[in-house]
Amino acid sequence: MVDVIVAGGGPVGILLACELRLHGVDVVVLERSERPSPHSRAFRLQPRTMEMLDYRGLADRFREDRLEWPKAHFAGLSPLLDLAQLPGAHPYSLLIPQVETERLLQERADELGAEVRRGHEVTGLVQDADGVRVQVRGPQGPYDLTGRFLVGCDGGRSTVRKLAGIDFPGTPAAVTALLGDVLIDDPAELPSGVPGTTRTADGLLMCVALQAPVVRVLTTEFRPPQDGDDPVRLDDLRESIARVIGKPVAIREPRWLSRFSDATRLAEHYRLGRVLLAGDAAHIHFPIGAQGLNLGLQEAMNLGWKLAAEVRGTAPEGLLDTYHAERHPVARRVLQETRAQLALMNPDPRTDPLREVFGELLALPEVNAHLSALVAGTDVVYPPGPDAHPWVGRSAPELTLKSDDGHGRTAELLRTGRAVLLDLTGRGAFDDIARQWSGRVDVVRAATLQEEAAEALLVRPDGHVAWAGAAAATPELLTALRTWFGPARR
Repeated sequence: MVDVIVAGGGPVGILLACELRLHGVDVVVLERSERPSPHSRAFRLQPRTMEMLDYRGLADRFREDRLEWPKAHFAGLSPLLDLAQLPGAHPYSLLIPQVETERLLQERADELGAEVRRGHEVTGLVQDADGVRVQVRGPQGPYDLTGRFLVGCDGGRSTVRKLAGIDFPGTPAAVTALLGDVLIDDPAELPSGVPGTTRTADGLLMCVALQAPVVRVLTTEFRPPQDGDDPVRLDDLRESIARVIGKPVAIREPRWLSRFSDATRLAEHYRLGRVLLAGDAAHIHFPIGAQGLNLGLQEAMNLGWKLAAEVRGTAPEGLLDTYHAERHPVARRVLQETRAQLALMNPDPRTDPLREVFGELLALPEVNAHLSALVAGTDVVYPPGPDAHPWVGRSAPELTLKSDDGHGRTAELLRTGRAVLLDLTGRGAFDDIARQWSGRVDVVRAATLQEEAAEALLVRPDGHVAWAGAAAATPELLTALRTWFGPARR
């Protein structure tokens, strides 16, 4: 028996494996594809995702030779969202192809000793009170693998979700979109050029340059899909372009052709017994701004430390259930936001007045800041409980620190994947806690030149604040420690 089986070796599954290995958990990743995909669906990492990578010391790897864009689109409207106004160390979108994100995460997984089996596909599962037995089709034939937990990170058509019997309610597709990475004989034939977006009464055409001379062409038509799961032909894309802009465009030599839609669904449960879901296995929606990828990566960070504590036997009762309680509402919010953007993009002329009014709203600083935080993922606040400090439930503030062990920023305290109790008083008021929760919570004494709103704060491994207050607020702190990290060691 292994500790955790992860179905799906995409970025979400691999990041989850990294988080589990950071705590010494035995994990096996089963990925049905024999080799990584050479094609990128998403091309950006949001500010909150970059903050979380920073917690593990990975942000610089991802940023190397990459463009940091301090703006973001909202429904193709002007003005753009201003991410630079967001608090934190990473107020930008990192423009990085998904294949590179996967490569860097796999590199980290290899460093941590995660086992990834390519060409291995889950075909069945049975769970009981002690574990999950998974039937696997592998290159050498079928076999069984048993784990204490199984996490489905296997995409929108998740086999794990279906086999576990987790409902996937939502709305069917009413929009069809085609994607092609192609060569274009004459980019001047495109109304808005490359890069550029054209909105007509018949749909949307977006073109972006990839590695020269390849151009990604995306068409969106506001009609239900006609071809289901049929493979996309180059002629299908040609015909869609002509319908949208009213004339043909010469395209050739496709590197990749795909289709997608606005079907929007959210798993009823993120956990059912010993089976859990993350990433597209838990939610699907129209792809706008790499929201799905970032949502899944943030779910992996939320789940990893909780599942590791459950495996190690240090988790307090109910800890694993907080994964659904915290992340399900966040996913629902992202689905709402992508639906809103798509509605604003509708080419129906009756949408134009709404777009004009919304453009005026985007020019208001308060509205722009609100939507920037929404798209960036930095507006997430987990339920703080009654009478909690304003920081509780939010991502930890980025403080500049001076500590005995050399930590200079809040993010640097979380490299080990353990929780941190940051003592800003310098009085050593938490020596007992350092001993009683040793191995689960690191106590760090530090000073900061910034005007802090608390004498101490307890930061979870995923960077969210579990408690903040005065150094003398021991009962509330002890309650938070027991709630998130189990009883004290006697």
